[in-house]
Amino acid sequence: MAKPPVNPDAQPSIESSDETAARLGVTPNAGKGQATPTRKKQEAANKRPLVPDDRKLAAKQARAKSTAARDVARVGMAAGIDKYLPLRERGLQKRYARDYVDARFNVGELMIPVMFLVILLTTVPSVANVSLIALWAFFIFAVIDCVVLGFVLTKKIEAKFGTDKAERIRWYAAMRALQLRPMRLPKPQVKRRQYPV
Repeated sequence: MAKPPVNPDAQPSIESSDETAARLGVTPNAGKGQATPTRKKQEAANKRPLVPDDRKLAAKQARAKSTAARDVARVGMAAGIDKYLPLRERGLQKRYARDYVDARFNVGELMIPVMFLVILLTTVPSVANVSLIALWAFFIFAVIDCVVLGFVLTKKIEAKFGTDKAERIRWYAAMRALQLRPMRLPKPQVKRRQYPV
């Protein structure tokens, strides 16, 4: 048996579609304004040729696009942005090592100028032997500097990142230390004596 309504004078709560449309402010059966395109028309609109009509223009556009992408990557790599760096250059420890090497004066930075000077001096017979001995002495001194750099940097990285997190960065730091400062990639991000914390 159905219960009688609480308020017998109340209007029914179900409204017609016209009343709902009037309440929402839309006109009934308005639609979206155009017919749904057929599948054939939709596929035809999405089709692109496998080979462009103007191959020279397409090749020129592709070259311009790849040149722009290479320029962005080159600038990003020089700036030291991880996304653009090769895998061997990525990571916090490598960044710390780069900053530490760039902040100190490395004997190996002078290797290329000293070698060039020795090549010039070997043309003079009286100082050729002395210049070669001086080059070997300088080379040994640069190797000792790189070994000391490796030990100091390993200790600092272990102190900062923990012993289990320390990668083997001695070779990486030594190779960077032997390069002239302007020729390093990524470019130095710190000034001299501005050691990382």
